[in-house]
Amino acid sequence: MDLTVLNTNLDDVALVDTYESFIWTDRYYSCGDFEFYTTISDGILDYIKQDYYLQNRDSEHTMIIEKLLIDSDMENGNHITVSGRSLESILDRRIIWGQKTLSGNLQNGIKTLLNECVISPSDNNRKISNFVFEESTDPAITGLAIDAQYTGDNLYDVIRKICEEKSIGFKVTLNNKQFVFKLYAGTDRSYDQTAVPYVIFSPNFENIINSSYIESRASLKNITLIGGEGEGAARKYTTVGSDGGSGLKRRELFTDARDISSDVGDGIVLTDAEYTAQLQQRGKEKLAEHPDITSFEGQVETTIMFKYGEDFFNGDVVQIANEYGHETKARILEIVISENEEGTSVYPTFKTITKEGE
Repeated sequence: MDLTVLNTNLDDVALVDTYESFIWTDRYYSCGDFEFYTTISDGILDYIKQDYYLQNRDSEHTMIIEKLLIDSDMENGNHITVSGRSLESILDRRIIWGQKTLSGNLQNGIKTLLNECVISPSDNNRKISNFVFEESTDPAITGLAIDAQYTGDNLYDVIRKICEEKSIGFKVTLNNKQFVFKLYAGTDRSYDQTAVPYVIFSPNFENIINSSYIESRASLKNITLIGGEGEGAARKYTTVGSDGGSGLKRRELFTDARDISSDVGDGIVLTDAEYTAQLQQRGKEKLAEHPDITSFEGQVETTIMFKYGEDFFNGDVVQIANEYGHETKARILEIVISENEEGTSVYPTFKTITKEGE
């Protein structure tokens, strides 16, 4: 697998086609990452530099070189380990400057955050001139709403949490030297639809080489008490969590949302209903960090039946099964592409969908 190296001006400067090992991970809810390990050859340090970029023909994502580790060994030769994250990590360089209230259409809210923090901020030093927002026309995106408030939060963390809670993805891709941000929703390719061909991974189809099935409720929380502004008995509280249940099935969490204020500036004060909605949004984001985990990890056969990048993509919902009778639809949360002396492998990670919209 060839890796194209781009400099800080986003010009092609080199091609890396020899290495001892390589791993590249694309993710649906968050930024991806990469790492490759190779012998230090003449001139390699001229184009393998921090803040340079890597592209891989099997992925739409572009990675940023963030770390170089050089090992010198007189017996085995000198090697370098190169690693970094994908372009989505650019958002990690910004915070929400002050207090920001979002209400209404979710895509418009995220666009507002990006405009104020990256695209056209009031402080020109915060601007990234080649960063643009591409609007989605997918009803799965345009139909979403949000009521939330943030103060000083990391921009990447906010967008990641919003997307995970809403089961949508976000990506930043490189197009004509522009960093293009877009929200997207994976395509349902499971048995629950008839619009597109099914994609099934199962030992019966001999397209799962090996798999790992995981069930865990160790960190599960299904209801949260959210504490907002105020002190003592005057503090404002609400709860959220539709699957709280009772008795042993109920798993509680406290969410401290004291930073959410009913006074949003310019003489505007939120109504009780508006303020409660913002507290509940924070609670939903916290609950999304403590899920009931049911997941498959598997190495799939990509030369027959279904090929990544053609028949299925990151974020898609597919049908999966293993030899022990576990069969369900699941979302692809990440794709790991690895290569070493044994060849190239593709490892998707699936999250089982247990209810609509999850």
